[in-house]
Amino acid sequence: MSYKITLLPGDGIGVEVTEAAVKVMNEVADKFNLTLEFKTELIGGSSYEKNGSPLTDETLQSCYDSDAVFLGAVGGPKWESLPHNLKPEAALLKLRKSLGLFANIRPAKIYEPLIDSSTLKKNVLLGTDLIVLRELTGGIYFGTPRGFDENRGWNTMEYSYEEVERITRIAFRMAKERNKKVTSVDKANVLEVSQFWRNIVHKVHNEFKDVELNDMYVDNAAMQIVRNPKQFDVILTSNLFGDILSDIAGMITGSLGMLPSASIGTKYSLYEPVHGSAPDIAGQNKANPLAAISSAAMMFNYSFGLQKAAEIIDSAIEKTLASGIRTRDIYSEGTALVSTEQMTGAVLENINEIYHSQALGVFTL
Repeated sequence: MSYKITLLPGDGIGVEVTEAAVKVMNEVADKFNLTLEFKTELIGGSSYEKNGSPLTDETLQSCYDSDAVFLGAVGGPKWESLPHNLKPEAALLKLRKSLGLFANIRPAKIYEPLIDSSTLKKNVLLGTDLIVLRELTGGIYFGTPRGFDENRGWNTMEYSYEEVERITRIAFRMAKERNKKVTSVDKANVLEVSQFWRNIVHKVHNEFKDVELNDMYVDNAAMQIVRNPKQFDVILTSNLFGDILSDIAGMITGSLGMLPSASIGTKYSLYEPVHGSAPDIAGQNKANPLAAISSAAMMFNYSFGLQKAAEIIDSAIEKTLASGIRTRDIYSEGTALVSTEQMTGAVLENINEIYHSQALGVFTL
């Protein structure tokens, strides 16, 4: 099998972690007899510097022509004073909308070797394995009218029936393959758009009676994620609430540098680490590549249908962490501080070891 992948390294450490992810992709592709064809394009601040736009039509076309898109990170203080439509982050919104990436999947899983990296107690964290499923192309980030003047500012939060229904179906289908529990997060006690959201979620639930459904207000959900994260399986929520809750969920793992994500639509898909561009350490070989590598694992699973490949990558990450090596963001006393390249190299070694420990023929396509 052959797949075309557009690489969007972006800004800051995005370049370094994308390079790490590509090494892992090539390693796994070799073992699964895949051919990966990469095309690298600019996005964000790097694109603005060269093209005067954070996302060009040429880059967008490359994404359209690909089987999957991999993004590193965008942004930095250098471009904060630009108009909203020229900021690096505007490229992400346009990319998600143009590709129809309406479902953002953000896992928050506790790796036992990192249990002490979080500020939460071990007994609270052990066993946590949840997914925040965030609607990505609707809601207040895209609603109109929007704007501000000297006296007031305004945004519009709106959802169509179709937008809520399609993300809800994904949530229930995902939960069926996991622990059969969906928590729908809204603010239906004060927002009409949330009551609309809740009504549709309950209607769709009638088709998935084997999945438990709970409603939760967003303020309570934020508290419960840090109070008792094990209670959650799939958290279904809107664009704005999902943006906030996924970062909260990320911090229970100890570092945003550990969190992958997948954004999928009807036809296209994009994979990216959750962390930002971290310009303060860019180019210093200090960035944690594990979120990017985990995002590559999600690509093999969701875009290429190779769950076994994804499992090998995840197991290699777990084994690497168990060996006691750490990048700066997850370093603690008693562990060994390593560089981006060293962490990547260890994961590659463990991928090889895990793969060859399996019986021959297990991973044939």
